[in-house]
Amino acid sequence: MPPILQIQNLQKTYASGLSALADVNLEIARGEIFALLGPNGAGKSTLINIICGIVTPSGGTITVDGHDIARDYRQARATIGLVPQELTTDAFETVIKTVSFTRGLFGLRRDPAHIERVLRDLSLWEKRDSRMMQLSGGMKRRVLIAKALSHEPRLLFLDEPTAGVDVELRQDMWRLVRRLRDQGVTVILTTHYIEEAEEMADRIGVIRKGRIILVEEKAELMRKLGRKQLTLQLAEPLSALPPALIDRGLELGSEGRELVYTYDSQAERTGITRLLNDLTQAGLSFTDLQTRQSSLEDIFVGLMRERA
Repeated sequence: MPPILQIQNLQKTYASGLSALADVNLEIARGEIFALLGPNGAGKSTLINIICGIVTPSGGTITVDGHDIARDYRQARATIGLVPQELTTDAFETVIKTVSFTRGLFGLRRDPAHIERVLRDLSLWEKRDSRMMQLSGGMKRRVLIAKALSHEPRLLFLDEPTAGVDVELRQDMWRLVRRLRDQGVTVILTTHYIEEAEEMADRIGVIRKGRIILVEEKAELMRKLGRKQLTLQLAEPLSALPPALIDRGLELGSEGRELVYTYDSQAERTGITRLLNDLTQAGLSFTDLQTRQSSLEDIFVGLMRERA
C-alpha cells in the first residue's frame, strides 16, 4: 500500500535568505502515529504549514493520498486535518456551530451525527451550546481538534496539541489519538514533551536546522541508541575513585555513595562481570544495585549534542 504522505527534496528559503528547510525527504505510512521532534526553529511548523498549503515551498514535491499539493490542492487539502499551536477561534460562536461551520468549508453536507460523535469523543457534547469565550484553555484546545476532525480527514497534524494543558487533558488526548489511529487515521505529531512521543509514536523523526537527521521505528531507535546505567549503592562512601577503577568509565554520585556505570546493552560484552571483579579486588562492597534504560529524552538530547 502506498504511503499516505510522500515528501521529496522539499526546500523553503525565505526572501531574507533564511533556509528553513533543505532537501527534506520523508514518507509516512497509512495508519501510523509519527512524532516529529526538534528544537525551536528546527523547521517543524514550517514543514507542516507547507503540507497544509499555508506556506509556499521553494522547491520539491509533496503528495497526500496520491494528490499533489500544488496541482490537486483541493483534493489534497480535503484529506488533511490540522490542529495548530495557536488558539484561534471565534469568541462569540458556540462550540457546535464553529465545528459544523468548519465542515462546511470543505464543501461537505451537514452530518449532525458525525459532529455529535466528534464532540462526544472529545467530552465537548455538554458544552456544545457554550460560546467559545466561556471555555477554558484546555476546552478550546479540544475544540480545535474537533474542528480538524469535522471533515473526516485521513491525515491529521497535531502541532504541539498539549502545550499548556494539564496532565489529565493530555492523557485524554493521547487516548483519542490512539482511537483515531485504530480507525485508520494517520497522525503526525510535533511536541516538546518527549514523553508524549515515547508514549504514543510508532516512528520518530528528528529535524534540526531544516534537515531530517533521523527517522526510525521507536522501538528500534531505543534499541540502537539507548543505553543502560548500572547504579551500585556502596556500603561505604568514596571521596574519589581508586586508581584501578579510573579507566572503567565509572562516575561517583550521591556524595560518593553511588557508582554509576553506563554501557551498551546490545554489545556482545557489557563489561559488568569484569567491573564487579575489579570492585572486589579494590576492596569495595555494595548494598544494592539498580539498572535504568535510557529514555527517548536522553537519546534526543544526545543527538542534538552530536549534531551541534
